[in-house]
Amino acid sequence: MPQPKINLNEFADGAFAERVNNALKEVYANIADLNTDPTKKRKVTISMTLSADEQRDLAMVDISVKTTLTPARAIGSKIIIDVDFDGNAVGQELKSNSPGQMMITESGDIANDVGVPIVDEPVLNDDKLIDFRSNRSAKA
Repeated sequence: MPQPKINLNEFADGAFAERVNNALKEVYANIADLNTDPTKKRKVTISMTLSADEQRDLAMVDISVKTTLTPARAIGSKIIIDVDFDGNAVGQELKSNSPGQMMITESGDIANDVGVPIVDEPVLNDDKLIDFRSNRSAKA
């Protein structure tokens, strides 16, 4: 007598196939995520646990579908560590390539190494301009 086959698309009123398809969608999304390593392996584990009754004519079936996905890659950055006026250690993210190096922001402003814009201050006051051609003050 041939062994009857179970249609996995219809098993548990279609819930088995639905869970497998949902797990595959998770795996596809994880593969498409640019924050993950594309070469790492993903896994879908399907588990069917059967427990028979005393008469051995009926088995209860527990179905579980689990995914093992690739985590997002680690993100690196740098923090400048310093001491404030009260002697407490403080830190800020380094935005430029090197501590103490000024930078130009995406908007074109000049900023310090942690990205704080540097405010332009007038270099000379009009009262202190000197006319070097005649060696006298321009306001004199």
